[in-house]
Amino acid sequence: MMDNSRIDFLNSLRDEFLTSALSNDGINTMEDYARWFAGRNQANEYEVRKIPVDRIDGWRIEDGTGNITHKSGKFFSIQGLRITTNFGNTPQWDQPIINQPEIGILGFITQKKDGVLHFLVQGKMEPGNVNLLQISPTLQATKSNYTTVHGGKKPAYLEYFLDNRRADIVTDQLQSEQGSRFLRKRNRNIIIRIRDDENIEVLPDFFWLTLGQIAALLRQDNIVNMDSRTVLSNIGFRPVETDWSRVCAELGIAPFGQRLLESYCAPDAQAETRFEGILSWFTNLKTLYEVHTQLMPLNQIRGWRLADGEVRHENGKYFSVIGVSVRASSREVSSWEQPLIESARGGVIAFVCQMKNGVLHFIVQARVEPGNFDIIELAPTLQFTPTNYEGADKRALPPFHDLVVNARPEQIRVDQLQSEEGGRFYHDQNRYQVVELPEDLELGELPENYAWMTLNQIKRLIRFNNYFNIEARGLLSCLNP
Repeated sequence: MMDNSRIDFLNSLRDEFLTSALSNDGINTMEDYARWFAGRNQANEYEVRKIPVDRIDGWRIEDGTGNITHKSGKFFSIQGLRITTNFGNTPQWDQPIINQPEIGILGFITQKKDGVLHFLVQGKMEPGNVNLLQISPTLQATKSNYTTVHGGKKPAYLEYFLDNRRADIVTDQLQSEQGSRFLRKRNRNIIIRIRDDENIEVLPDFFWLTLGQIAALLRQDNIVNMDSRTVLSNIGFRPVETDWSRVCAELGIAPFGQRLLESYCAPDAQAETRFEGILSWFTNLKTLYEVHTQLMPLNQIRGWRLADGEVRHENGKYFSVIGVSVRASSREVSSWEQPLIESARGGVIAFVCQMKNGVLHFIVQARVEPGNFDIIELAPTLQFTPTNYEGADKRALPPFHDLVVNARPEQIRVDQLQSEEGGRFYHDQNRYQVVELPEDLELGELPENYAWMTLNQIKRLIRFNNYFNIEARGLLSCLNP
């Protein structure tokens, strides 16, 4: 439990999210969490094994098209996509794409407990997770799942998110999924708050944590899942005029944590580019870049084939489509089979940051991906998989590649392996990094689709739909003081 004087000090900052983010203890300690998480692993039985993609029970490879579809016509399908674009070094290519037009719900229930806002997290198994069980939002469900197309139970706490009278809305956005794998897929990212005096039943797979405790888990590999990270990225701190050096000294926050807090609360006057200029830059890029996509039969896309129970590229790069058979005693349905995407290993997702005008700024990339809802989204400085560039000319490597891969240890502020969506991707984990450059290192003019932004500007944009991609949002959630 936190002592009252510390709670009073944190609450003096007048921001409940910030108070929660700086609270390393809540009604449960991290030792309580460790016992609960270990208990959920022991209480449930999980098994996942690969199977041929053309022998998945409940799914079929359609005659004529080769598309992979569910017998119900719901959930999702895997089809072919032909892409033509004027962005990047490859003007045209074909690939499989996940077509899942329905909008799911990713949501946290929050409640103030002992003066600090807490988040109700779930220990959830996903078949593609490298360690199966990870921390997910209170509710993580596709529309097909929460309308019980699978014939199983409805997800716990669903009623709080469907009935606006049950709770207050704190944040509520439609945010994108991976534009390189999904076709215009979006989920509702929502945080709700229930009354402080409401007695809500905490089911065995659920647990209360503060934002600070979740931040501690984000510093570990593969614990907080992608869906949690995207929802948490929507949280912004209200700009507070205070002596951050005093606050950080009082709370024992390291210098980089202080720079993060100052960037979260930085006025626009200290930014390299004013907020309106960022919006104009982004809008202009939407007029410069084009991407045209055409759905194709999966068995007609160039360079891909079904062989040995997988759909894969002829050069062995990028990703493949596999099948899995699953048993999970904690899920709404205890066993099922489905397709998953297995990506090339070793992906890197990184932000480069540097002090400018006395405030920490981040290099943000405007990036075209074939499944984007509106041409481009803002991405991390570097988002790439090294094995996909094997044999290529070094000039084809993305900008700022060398700054990240050759960063000295003392420049690296964040460095973890984080899993991507375990419900659609098999053992897909990327190295999430933040590299801080020396203040006196001059980078010169950035490429036209890159810009410097403060965390305050980033968080203002995340409040709106489809500005930042899920890779950026996932990494931003790891930026905690």
